[in-house]
Amino acid sequence: MRPARPVRAALTALATAAASAGLLVTGGGAAHAATPLPAHVFAPYFEAYNGDSPAALASASGAKYLTMAFIQAASKGSCTPYWNGDTGKPIASSSFGSDISAIKASGGDVIPSFGGYTADNTGTEIADSCTDVASIAAAYEKVITTYDISRIDLDTEDNSLTNSAGIDRRNKAIKQVEDWAAANGRNVQFSYTLPTTTSGLADSGLAVLRNAVSNGARIDVVNIMTFDYYDGATHEMATDTENAASGLHDQLASLYPGRSDAQLWGMIGVTEMPGIDDYGAAETFTTADATTVYNWAVGKGINTLSFWALQRDNGGCPGTGGSDTCSGVAQSQWQFSHTFEPFTGGGGPVSNDFALSAAPSAGSVAPGGTATAAIATSVTAGSAQTVALTASGAPSGVTVSLSPASVTAGGSATLTAKVASSVPAGTYPVTVTGTAPSGSHTTTYTLTVTGSSGGSGSLVNGDFETGSLAPWSCQSGGTVVTSPTHSGGHALQATATSGQTGECDQTLTLKPNTSYTLTGWVQGAYAYLGVSGGATASTWTSSTGWSKLTVPFTTGSSGTVTVYVHGWYGQGNVYADDLSLN
Repeated sequence: MRPARPVRAALTALATAAASAGLLVTGGGAAHAATPLPAHVFAPYFEAYNGDSPAALASASGAKYLTMAFIQAASKGSCTPYWNGDTGKPIASSSFGSDISAIKASGGDVIPSFGGYTADNTGTEIADSCTDVASIAAAYEKVITTYDISRIDLDTEDNSLTNSAGIDRRNKAIKQVEDWAAANGRNVQFSYTLPTTTSGLADSGLAVLRNAVSNGARIDVVNIMTFDYYDGATHEMATDTENAASGLHDQLASLYPGRSDAQLWGMIGVTEMPGIDDYGAAETFTTADATTVYNWAVGKGINTLSFWALQRDNGGCPGTGGSDTCSGVAQSQWQFSHTFEPFTGGGGPVSNDFALSAAPSAGSVAPGGTATAAIATSVTAGSAQTVALTASGAPSGVTVSLSPASVTAGGSATLTAKVASSVPAGTYPVTVTGTAPSGSHTTTYTLTVTGSSGGSGSLVNGDFETGSLAPWSCQSGGTVVTSPTHSGGHALQATATSGQTGECDQTLTLKPNTSYTLTGWVQGAYAYLGVSGGATASTWTSSTGWSKLTVPFTTGSSGTVTVYVHGWYGQGNVYADDLSLN
């Protein structure tokens, strides 16, 4: 959303009065869990950079819950969060602490938001800026404990949508915080706020969620910004909101196939921009649109209604688009807030639930060998509970064990698959089931037996859609990325430096003395594709876009070859996708 601006004034008298009354936030050592947000909540964004008091505006508007924007680093490369990147506004009770306590005392709460357009555009969004996952997680935990809150919002747009390293770090940090929260009896939610089209998320937004799934990070709410489409069309904004959210619903159904229709709608948030947005009059969200969206949101049971921003909810500048201080349409003071405020409700006890994931989700092993994976559990609702783990579906000759056989949700177990020498080559899905008092969930680990020297092996994970490297091995820096990709949601990155070519490879046992063709799509300077070992053949190209390479070869008497991708010394990263062997 909008860029942050310098703070202009001190907190108002209401905040000062709250502080003198002793309404202080819980300190960093808080030992109790914050009160969970209602199941359906109206939480408009509050522009924290303009000197207004959030408590004063919450009281005046009637909006009990606020999303406070934004938290970011002060400079690129820093791991220290500040409100608006202002070193004079640290994450401490001295910064908004009395306001937040006053809001809580009035029966509401706040949702601190990391990111925003300025941070995402300047590299100061905390996960883009900080390269240490533990430090990013510590920043989130500091906000949680300092203000005793139960949800963090992550406003991710602009350059942050294409920073694959930042996306991966952010989601890994979310997972760490969720594990920390479960171990400490806290209910902590994470929401992603993302730009949208009128039919759902663009692929860049979906890539953020795919990466969260691959990292085992639980995303509780996906909040779409249903404004600033900038597509040159004339919009009926309420209809476009409904269409965008319906598209998101279907996208979430693909990402979370185990969730019911009601659960999927319960993951969705919508953020409007009252009146005339930044694009202009063709994108005007009217007071009538607000009523339509409210009724639709209640009917669908979405999680969050919001708008950007509370300071705009007045009619002081008719005809003006994109103002920070007014909507640009004729309205009464706080009219949009009053329309959306009844949406808040549905609180009460949270049912316990959990999720399972395998990392890696696939593995390759020769007969007589052993493969392992981590089976991670996470708390998706309520409190942590004991989860009993079992595995099924392994073929004859494959023994699968789980250690430990039960964990507390938030913990992990190790899956070990021992493959007898007699097991034929093939791909075998192993189902891991977790059973707890709340019910059962499953995840799948795909085991590929590559075959003996008899020669019926095949290339595994050539499209990298498992989201992990296995069974590929890479020199330092090699990884699976979400951008660029030739197809699907993942591709391989081989990291060439002055001291290495960045080679990533996979060893196969194929049919002896047999002709094969290796094909694949590559991108980058001096991108090589080839085989070594029992056969030697390769080709290369330099390309700023995806180029298809073809490598014919004939195996030797052993049938064993190593398929590889690499770059060249000092020439930078190369990428590969959709590798196959025929």
